[in-house]
Amino acid sequence: MAQQNKSNSLTEGSVARGMLLFAIPIFISNLFQQLYNAADSLIVGNFLGGEALAAVGSSGSLIFLLTGFVNGVALGAGVLIARYFGAKDWESLEKAIHTTVALGLAAGAVLTVVGVILTPQILHWMGTPEDVIGNSVAYFRTYFLGSIAVVMYNVGASILQSVGNSRSPMKYLIAASLINIVLDLLFIGVLGYGVAAAAFATIISQSVSAILAFSKLMRSKEAWAVSWRKVRFDGPMLHGVILQGLPSGIQNSVISLANVIVQANINSFGALAMAGCGSYSKVEGFAFLPVTCFSMALATFVSQNVGAGKPDRVHKGMRFGVICSITLAECVGVAVYLLAPWLIGAFSSEADVVAFGVRQAHTIALFYFLLAFSHCCAGILRGLGRPIVPMAVMLAVWCALRITYITVTLHFIHDIGVIFWAYPLTWSISSLMFLHYLRHCTIPRVGGGAPHDMKDV
Repeated sequence: MAQQNKSNSLTEGSVARGMLLFAIPIFISNLFQQLYNAADSLIVGNFLGGEALAAVGSSGSLIFLLTGFVNGVALGAGVLIARYFGAKDWESLEKAIHTTVALGLAAGAVLTVVGVILTPQILHWMGTPEDVIGNSVAYFRTYFLGSIAVVMYNVGASILQSVGNSRSPMKYLIAASLINIVLDLLFIGVLGYGVAAAAFATIISQSVSAILAFSKLMRSKEAWAVSWRKVRFDGPMLHGVILQGLPSGIQNSVISLANVIVQANINSFGALAMAGCGSYSKVEGFAFLPVTCFSMALATFVSQNVGAGKPDRVHKGMRFGVICSITLAECVGVAVYLLAPWLIGAFSSEADVVAFGVRQAHTIALFYFLLAFSHCCAGILRGLGRPIVPMAVMLAVWCALRITYITVTLHFIHDIGVIFWAYPLTWSISSLMFLHYLRHCTIPRVGGGAPHDMKDV
């Protein structure tokens, strides 16, 4: 078995330098992903109008509902791969990687069928207005025809990031983002095609990024190389992958289901509200950049160092990652609050659309530090091998409590601001719960080889 290049390890050297060098490429990757997500809406909104923008703008919650489970499992599997990598258990690392690839292929195929068949029914359940639903069905069905590419890119990127390589996925996502923007302009701006063309552009760009990621994995001479001949389900390893990844998958799916319900409540205020809130969601995506990059970095950093048996580095990494994330998230929040009229106005010139988006930004943006703290805590706990804890907290607070609050309060106060305030409220509660748990949480001392019986996973 090839020996791993030490430059990818997060178990040695300066904690701050190592985490920043790992987190910054993830930040840049997410930045470009948000840019091409925003490009879809910008190009659609400016060339095809408000109804088409509403169809694309409301896409996030439904897409994440159907892809969130698979991507959550891949994220959890990545934590397990990082644990084996940190422990230098190359045999188990190989089995974990090839089992994860097999799982991704199977899940991508199922997702394609389910997404294409159920899209119209889910859109009806969401209360999508009749003047929007035609465009929405066209967009979503086209998107899910290529969902296997989306899943496999996430699997490939997760493997690379788990072994400390966050720069390669960054390069592939930058390439995909540029391809997506160019194709959007060509299909919609030049050729005048409808919203389905925006989804088709996304399929092509995601396919390119998936091919690039797996080309890197196949060419590698290191322990984490992928060989298609070895792609199969290893029974005990599949159990470990599911044990670690299932809570994250369930968490993603149920939270996204809650977001679909929230979106249905937004839809009840009409197409202008849908377009305005959809535009805000594209802007908010940029606020998630410091949140997601440090959450992912913390999960990998913690898991590698637990595998290597270095609890002191785990503690230092936790503190550094959380402080960086909440500071950056709040800086973005202040910028979004101040610049909201111009940011939302970039997506639509309709005054009512801008008003809805600005109101949402002014309600939520200054509380981004709470969102960052909760996500960082979830990443830390996944890295520690305790994925059930963030799943339980987020399902109870971000799903059950959020939906209950919105449903009950809207019954008495039919104002869209009720929906907006649900986010700061639930972020505050989850942050307090995570803080209490982490104050009493012990760091597992694994080291010397990752656990074959999965008891520490």
